[in-house]
Amino acid sequence: MLLAAGVGSRLEPLTTQVPKPLVPIANVPVMEHMMRLLKAHGITEVYANLHYLPHKITEYFGDAEKLGMKLTCRYEEQLSGDAGGVRSMKEHLIDGTFIVVMGDLLTDADLTSIIREHKDKKALASIALKRVDDVTRFGIVVQNQDGFITGFQEKPAVEDALSDLASTGIYILEPEVFSHIPETGEFGFGRQLFPQLVAKGLPVLGIEMAKGTYWSDVGAIPQYLEANFDAIEGTVKLETEEFVSESISGAQHGGKPASDRLLGAGTTVHETAKIDAILMTGKNCEIAANAKLSGRVILGDNCIVEEGASLTDCLVWADSKIGRNSELNNTVVAGNTTVEPNSRHDRAALVPQKAEPKKLASNGVK
Repeated sequence: MLLAAGVGSRLEPLTTQVPKPLVPIANVPVMEHMMRLLKAHGITEVYANLHYLPHKITEYFGDAEKLGMKLTCRYEEQLSGDAGGVRSMKEHLIDGTFIVVMGDLLTDADLTSIIREHKDKKALASIALKRVDDVTRFGIVVQNQDGFITGFQEKPAVEDALSDLASTGIYILEPEVFSHIPETGEFGFGRQLFPQLVAKGLPVLGIEMAKGTYWSDVGAIPQYLEANFDAIEGTVKLETEEFVSESISGAQHGGKPASDRLLGAGTTVHETAKIDAILMTGKNCEIAANAKLSGRVILGDNCIVEEGASLTDCLVWADSKIGRNSELNNTVVAGNTTVEPNSRHDRAALVPQKAEPKKLASNGVK
């Protein structure tokens, strides 16, 4: 069960254009990265609840046949909490152990190992955990010596924290949990279901991710931008590597090829452009004369960086144009955006002047 109904308010204004599960990480939607990770661990039947801009998700994935998977989506007219969203797919999940993952996660977690430990210890519910440096940003879990959860702390102060293990939004559940979820109304995992199960003395297990596992919640713009850079720097192992790196040989670029350039087919780089960046481009991009790219830069398909433009640590979605002599630092440019010539932007999120309305009807998604 993939939770894909969120509005993505912390990613605004980027999510005025696309739903959160479709924001790209290294030019591939974050939800696709998660689906490919699920497939790599033998999970090919996926259910998703949708709410905000649902048609865009169904248009992109269809039934997920292109991924060798089966995706079934259901539209929620009114959000009912994350556990409520899972309840809406109860008839599909009631037959056995199932996994729930948030739609805005980027991770290379060993899901097979996590599921195995859940089953070996005969837990009713298990939460995958990750050690974090800043406990004030996360829901923190307290365990006994056998790993079973005894309590929770929601974003505690450093001096009050009883643990540095945070919930990752990856849950392994037995169908019996549905008997603890009300039939109607809003209901959540973190604030309601799991604390109630623990209070009843039921076996809720915390499973720490293996050391070195990558995990990031990309629901806010700073974390989203950093996750993109982590992807092209190889900090996270992506199952989509063969997908994003196709047709490098079709690119043309001035100067000598560099190992830290990943250029899509049809992309051209002018011989006077200065590339001092870990660079990934989509297909048919154009980097013009005297453009300067440094740090980490990702361009989606059909992007144009005009003469003299400068980009440092930037992410540019598909079909966008960076104007002549403009300067961008730590900036995300949404799709179909034109950045005006001679403009300056630092730590910005730029979108088209006429963004898509925030709310849409279900558009036929059942």
